[in-house]
Order: sequence, then C-alpha cells, then structure tokens
Amino acid sequence: MDASTRPDAPQRIAVFCVGNKLMLDDGLGPVVYEELSRSYEFDPSVELYDVGCMGLDMLDFVRDCDYIVTVDAVEGTGCEPGTVFEFEPDDMMRHHGASASLHELTLADLFDAAALVGYGCEGKCFGMQVSNMTPEVVTVALTRAVYDAVPLLVDAVLADLHARGVRIAAKADGRAVGPGWHHEMTE
Repeated sequence: MDASTRPDAPQRIAVFCVGNKLMLDDGLGPVVYEELSRSYEFDPSVELYDVGCMGLDMLDFVRDCDYIVTVDAVEGTGCEPGTVFEFEPDDMMRHHGASASLHELTLADLFDAAALVGYGCEGKCFGMQVSNMTPEVVTVALTRAVYDAVPLLVDAVLADLHARGVRIAAKADGRAVGPGWHHEMTE
C-alpha cells in the first residue's frame, strides 16, 4: 500500500482560482488566489493555483488530487453583486455542443472528461455574483461591490478547507484559522 492510499495519509487538495484579471470582475479568482497565498500558510497537502481559464490540460489534477476546490465569478443568479455561493460540481451547467469552448470548462466538465479516462476525485465550487465580467476595455480591477465581498469568499474557502481537516495559519502572526475566523483584505 503506497502513502497515497493509506487511510491516515493526508488528502491531496488543489484550490483552483479561475478567471482573467484583465476583464474586471472576471478577475475575482486571481484576487482570491493572491489573498490566500499572501495571507495564509496551508498544510503541504494543499496547493493553490491561479489557473486562468480551466481547460482539459487540468485532467492530471483530477488524477493526482483527492479534492479540488474552484473559486470563480458567476453571473445570472438574480442576486446582488457580492453574493457568495457554495455548490457541488454537478450543480454547475455543463458546456455542450459546437459553441462550447475548451477554455471555458466548468469543474463538472473537467470531472466528466476525467471520468472518461478513469480519473476521479471530489470537489466543491465557490462563486460570487459579479457586476461586470465583460468590460469594453481591458480593466485590471474589481467593481466595488465585488471587491468589498472578497473577504466573505476567502472565508468560505478557508472554512471548507478547515472542515476537511486542513491546518491553516495566518502568515502575519501564525494564529490558527478556524471557526469564527474573518479574513481582512491586504493591500
């Protein structure tokens, strides 16, 4: 039995922060990635990734990980910008047909493709309703409502990882992150 199949072996966890920081609120994932990597230390079993757009080149992560968290901007929920969502990969709309882009896969699409080649893992998705993901000109920023709600999204990701048994510490002072923790934005 190798180390990865022992019941006491740590889970291999990837956090995918999805988005294009040149496209206003579509840059939400990269902002969360920056906050997580700048502010926290995680167990060695956790890897953070600023993945840009998800593609089929990420199949190896499904093979090599036990759990994948994605963080992304969402539209069309009918909720106010800054509203945070947690959902299962199967709750996401899959991309099908000739208009589907290989650069805009959801975690559900990635898991579906991985299953076809015999790979599998668990996953969780965190998203935030945004104001504008398609500015007319390249814009590196988030709208105010989305920026102000980033700590809530970071807290949701931290809480999920903590619930899975991941040890997390604040880089600033080494304090353990746990129930009741609230992320403060760094500049």
